[in-house]
Parts: sequence; structure tokens; C-alpha cells
Amino acid sequence: MISFRQQSPTALQVIWQGGSLLLLAIAVALSVNHLRPGGLPLVADWSPEAQLRLDSGESLAVSLDEAEMLFFSRSALFLDARSHDQFAEGHIEGALSLPWEDFDEDFARVLNGIPPETPLVTYCDGESCASSKELAMALLVKGYSNVRVLVNGWSVWQERSLPVETMTGTPRGVQ
Repeated sequence: MISFRQQSPTALQVIWQGGSLLLLAIAVALSVNHLRPGGLPLVADWSPEAQLRLDSGESLAVSLDEAEMLFFSRSALFLDARSHDQFAEGHIEGALSLPWEDFDEDFARVLNGIPPETPLVTYCDGESCASSKELAMALLVKGYSNVRVLVNGWSVWQERSLPVETMTGTPRGVQ
């Protein structure tokens, strides 16, 4: 029978070699990531606003204050990226429904006659909702150069009691 004392040097050697291999693998991975063009950041900002930053450094995010100013000056067209059903239940007054899921089918109809330089503000609901970002990116690809995203748009718009309407066109919640 083999005693613990006889296994001990072998067990310690395995632990030491395993730990050494792990440290070596981490060092190689960090080096490759650092030397690689477009390496992954070790620490990143994962906030919704940070995720709306283009490669050029420009942010697509628009503040609620700026969106409100664009709305009341009638300087931008608001696009609701939520489903048609959610849009029907309530949306920013004057907004058009262009759900991200239906973009390919609805794009031409919804934006027919809207010049590419028109300021557009996309929104959906919830900080984790990516539909407004995806819609904005698709619009940029289609040549619309002045696209912004109102993060958590529907919720923050309602919280501030800004003008909303239902599909019947009846304004509600306006103070």
C-alpha cells in the first residue's frame, strides 16, 4: 500500500506544473490580444450609451433633453423600433412605426420620400432593448447620415410626461 508521504511529491509536482501551465497560457493569451489589431479591451464600458459609439468615436445616443428639443422644434422624425402592437398601445406623438424585426419589409413604405439628411431619432423600451440601435445601424447603412438613438426612449419619454398618442391618434398624458 502506498502512503500519503510517497504520493506527496508527485501531487505537489502536478499542482506546480498545472499552475505554471495556466500562468503561461494566460500570459500568451494577453500578449496575443495586445499585439492583435483590434484586440479585445480587458476593461470596457458596457453601458447602453457606450454601446452606441461608432468606430469613428461618434456617439449615436441622444439625451432626453436634446430629444425633447428636437421634438418640440419639429427638427427630427421619431421612429419607434418596437412591435406594431406596442406602437398601437402608445408611442411618441407623431412617431412612425418601423419595428426592427420588420425593417426589410417596412423600410421603403415608412421612409418613402424622407430625405437621407433628415434627422432621425430611433427608440424602443428598456435599457437592454437593442432594437433601436439595430434600427439606427440599418438606417446608417441605407444612407441616412443623421441618426440618433434615445436609450430607453419610451419609458423616459413617459416618465417626463411628454406628448404621446395611441394608434387612434388620441393624445394622452400630455401635461
